[in-house]
Formats: sequence, C-alpha cells, structure tokens
Amino acid sequence: MTGTTRTSADLDPRRRRTLYRSWHRGIREMDLIMGRFADAEIGTLTEDELDDFELLIEVPDRDLFRWITDEAETPSNYDTPVFRRLKAFHQNGAPVDL
Repeated sequence: MTGTTRTSADLDPRRRRTLYRSWHRGIREMDLIMGRFADAEIGTLTEDELDDFELLIEVPDRDLFRWITDEAETPSNYDTPVFRRLKAFHQNGAPVDL
C-alpha cells in the first residue's frame, strides 16, 4: 500500500491537511492505522470530531499504538468517541480493502 486511496479534491483545507498528516506520521504502521481511518471517515467527521482526531494525530506513535492495541490504558482525555471509532475500525472482524 502506497498511501491514501482517497482524493482530497472535495475537502476543505483543514480536512486536506488532516488527511495528509494522517498518512505522514512517522512509522508506516501508524500511517496505515490513522490514514486508512481518515480515508474512510474524514468527510463525515463533525468539527468537534475533527478536533479530537487532530489531537490524536499529535500523540506520539508509540503511545497511540499501545492504546489501540490495548497494551496500555488510554488516558481519559484521549478516550473520545473518535478514538473508539478509530479503534473499532481496525478490529479483526472489520472489512479489509486490498
């Protein structure tokens, strides 16, 4: 996988920037976790949800990965509905686009 499969042409500048940042985090595993979620959901997030997602983008890769994989407890200020959607999006039973 080379990156985003979604065009950003129909997105406002803030969502374009957030989509880009989702795919350019630092480690490839987190690019895939955040980027695939952003591809699917960026157009439907409310402004408040986008605020929460942008906060997650700022979390260091290692910490966020540990929260998503349940290796560490998610701090309450990051345990938002958006985080739970992100986590559920990547559960084993979720559909996989190849």
